[in-house]
Amino acid sequence: MDRSKIGLVIPAYNEAATIYEVVKAASEYGQPIVINDCSSDDTASLAEEAGAVVVNHDKNLGYDGALNSGFVKASEIDCEYIITLDADGQHNPALIQQFINELDKGADVVLGVRSNKPRISEHLFALFTYAKYRIKDPLCGMKGYQIKVYNRLGHFDSYRSIGTELMLYAARNKFSIIQIPFIVGERQDAPRFGSLVKANAKILRAMVKSIKK
Repeated sequence: MDRSKIGLVIPAYNEAATIYEVVKAASEYGQPIVINDCSSDDTASLAEEAGAVVVNHDKNLGYDGALNSGFVKASEIDCEYIITLDADGQHNPALIQQFINELDKGADVVLGVRSNKPRISEHLFALFTYAKYRIKDPLCGMKGYQIKVYNRLGHFDSYRSIGTELMLYAARNKFSIIQIPFIVGERQDAPRFGSLVKANAKILRAMVKSIKK
């Protein structure tokens, strides 16, 4: 697949400490698309300097809002594969090639499986998705999609699913799914997902919404 047809969607909020290195490394494999979710630091300028297409939000829309914008932009520039990864450096950009390889071989969706899940709610969500779809890590931020999956659903997220709606749609509709385990790197600063209680509440809400779908 031509590099220009691979959209690397990277949601970012105040990630100036890592965004340049993440974008620079990811650029080897595709076109980075950084969604600057109303950062107050130099995230946008550093991402652009490193070679990203930057989508700027005038207000903070959160993780799913940023991913929505990234998928829209990837579709606009005619990407055939869309791979999401985090801006904090926890996803080694070298993994992108493994995702591309599986998409090249015909997988509709490729899911990362992290070496550890930091919250109890993530384990509960994973128990649900494994029992129903054999998906081991629904909340991993590194996922890859054929554009046809996104086009078929018509959107990425509609209910603040924490990046899981399109994946679950694919599972329910029998798209082929491959899973790739990897070791998670360490963040250089605090997570952007809020306090432990708030994060668990968001995840459990998304899980309940997913069960009702």
